[in-house]
Amino acid sequence: MKPLRHILTLSDLEVEELKSILKTASKLKADYKQGKHEKLLDGKVLGMIFEKMSLRTRVSFEAGIFQLGGTAMLLEDKHIGLGSRESVKDVSRVLSSMVDCVVFRAKRHEVVEEFASYSSVPVINALTDKSHPCQALADVLTIKEEFGSLENIKIAWIGDSNNVSASLVEIAAMLGLHIVISSPEGYRFSQEEIATLTQQRQPGFELEFIDNPKDAVSDAHVVYTDVWVSMGEEAEKQERLERFASYQVNAELMKNARKDAIFLHCLPARRGLEVTDDVIDSPQSRVVAEAENRMHAQKGLLVWLLQD
Repeated sequence: MKPLRHILTLSDLEVEELKSILKTASKLKADYKQGKHEKLLDGKVLGMIFEKMSLRTRVSFEAGIFQLGGTAMLLEDKHIGLGSRESVKDVSRVLSSMVDCVVFRAKRHEVVEEFASYSSVPVINALTDKSHPCQALADVLTIKEEFGSLENIKIAWIGDSNNVSASLVEIAAMLGLHIVISSPEGYRFSQEEIATLTQQRQPGFELEFIDNPKDAVSDAHVVYTDVWVSMGEEAEKQERLERFASYQVNAELMKNARKDAIFLHCLPARRGLEVTDDVIDSPQSRVVAEAENRMHAQKGLLVWLLQD
């Protein structure tokens, strides 16, 4: 049996382990497209705790484990009462005695850390307020498919410095990519956060902070954005809408990127706010392929974690 590993942020992986997961994901996707479904995780059970709503995360994990021969069960917070009806410690110890892996989509990162500390099986962070490692895996899988390589790739992140962009910075550091962050003042990573996210930086990695979105996307292969108001931030909605108004990704902004640039968004999108229809529905958009790659990337991760 493999040593117990939890993937709460990408820093829980070594660089070569990350590359191995991506390689496996690519192979599994190629097999999937040919109608091949090797039951690599036959009989494995995936427990999924969801404190937040989900479309892509739930479907991608359920479909992925099923294709690999296993099964999944959804455990909504309203049924568990995590931390209220029952302690995090007790839920973790009981659940991990019955399943082979736990996927946790949580409101607070600290809760997932606590849960993992008591779990006897691998725990995967399926989104917290701090990071979204599975999304970053899908992102780089999509970028590599588009450009054939990750060498000399420039990614421009436009908008809030949030959990999605944190994992994107982390994976860019580990794979030696060039990333530019363009966020309004007050919504930028701290120096302490940057130091943590870039601990495993590899040759070729470059991180820039450029205030003007037009300058940020200059010569970019990838233009990426996310919602301005995430779940749990509704009280800040009006202020955020005002602060981020000039950070909208629209056709005019995309003209400043490379002609072959692609647009990414982790979805769901607030059309007309952070991105316009003429971008998200354009030939440059890869949001659907990116969403599909959640399943393939997570299959690679599950196989790496669980295959004997």
